[in-house]
Amino acid sequence: MRLKKFYGRSKNTNGEFSRTLMHQARIGVSASYPSLSSYKAYIYNDPMILYDPDLIQAYTDYGIMLPISPARAPRIIDFLDHSGVLASEPLKPLFDSPTARRFLGDPTPLHREDLERVHQKEFITTLYQEGPEGSQGLLKALLNTYELIDRRGRPHRYEPDRAVKPLLELFHLTLAQVEGTYLACRLALEKDPKPGFCYYLGGGMHHARYDQGAGFCLINDIMIAARKLQYENRVQRIWVVDLDAHKGCGTAELVYFSRIRGDLGGNTGLEIANLSIHMAKGWPLDGETLHAAPQGRAPWIQGDVEICIEAGAEDTYISELQRGLALLEKGSQNLHPDLVIVVDGSDPYEHDELPSSSLLKLSLDGCIERDRLVYQYLREQGIPSAWIIAGGYGERAWEPNAYFLRTLQGGGQR
Repeated sequence: MRLKKFYGRSKNTNGEFSRTLMHQARIGVSASYPSLSSYKAYIYNDPMILYDPDLIQAYTDYGIMLPISPARAPRIIDFLDHSGVLASEPLKPLFDSPTARRFLGDPTPLHREDLERVHQKEFITTLYQEGPEGSQGLLKALLNTYELIDRRGRPHRYEPDRAVKPLLELFHLTLAQVEGTYLACRLALEKDPKPGFCYYLGGGMHHARYDQGAGFCLINDIMIAARKLQYENRVQRIWVVDLDAHKGCGTAELVYFSRIRGDLGGNTGLEIANLSIHMAKGWPLDGETLHAAPQGRAPWIQGDVEICIEAGAEDTYISELQRGLALLEKGSQNLHPDLVIVVDGSDPYEHDELPSSSLLKLSLDGCIERDRLVYQYLREQGIPSAWIIAGGYGERAWEPNAYFLRTLQGGGQR
């Protein structure tokens, strides 16, 4: 749908809404964005948690009325702090910490070519407002990614009059989130004692595809971080274990396309294998989405291991996850990866408030058991892991992640 359809319409269109969109389109995004050196973290021997309060996703600030609570990450930190899990030292810039400097040295910042290594170059050009449409190209990408315009050109879960920040600034936040995922991977790889573990309270944009955003995910931080690490010769083999309620359709597509291009597999010595355990039905596997998607594109593309959980079959979840991990290992010819990225969505939780997550309802204990299973499996195999927070909606979305992290200091008890 072309943006011109949204602008200057005199019939069936709210004039103020159109003017607001036009204003948003004129607002530029500078080429600068938060650098890795700005990250803050609670450094604790185990678990290590990466958290930057300046990158909280307060979508209502942009007029986006999704049930994504900006309090999710702060509540996790507050819960762990009161539980005695976190170190007593105050929050401070990551690279002020001698511990972090020992782990990382001077990490390479994210570059534009890191995005282009994964996504279509023309798409990235659009996001940097250098395409034919200028800032309207980025605006169009954001409206599509966050599903802010319905088929009749009307706002959908979008109230621009309530925005206190320009919509285009979301690109800043997205780039910084990608850097956070990359940094979590670096921390996991270089942390002692082995195997390293880092939990990042951000990231998880697993629906972003080769040439477009989707499902609230503009670009795919998982694949960008993974391919950057391979490019830097830090790793060869990576697994992505996706526990979000929704299929990691963008990651599956990007892995597939990378193999077709010859960037992965074959004689490269590089591989990324992915497992996704998700709802058997519902977005993006609903009839409408599948019908609209071309064959050979997400969400049609199958990942390496896909475990589909039918509605009401939550009692099979843990055994199916165990089976999925065994299949992933077998498909990797029993070669362990150098790193695993765990997409730790809390939207399978029974109290999640996103309607499209409603077909999977794990209890809090079920969510913790899920995470403990993956954590123990990787620890026993000696595999470093970077965990990213991914999907979770509503006022209780913080609970599964927080209670899991507390078990790491409580002998497995929540």
